[in-house]
Amino acid sequence: MATTFLMALALMLVIEGLLPFLAPGLWRETFRRIIKMSDGQIRFFGLTAMLIGLLLLLLAR
Repeated sequence: MATTFLMALALMLVIEGLLPFLAPGLWRETFRRIIKMSDGQIRFFGLTAMLIGLLLLLLAR
């Protein structure tokens, strides 16, 4: 189980690193837009991302 968790974490870091590596300007602009969002909007985005991730995990089983 620990190996699977580490592999998932590693894959997440690779995916998270793609945008700043390939398009740093777009990455910077994205963060500028996020800074302007309210806490509620950011929480909603986070919740949506978590739910989509859980759904994908369930479908992959």
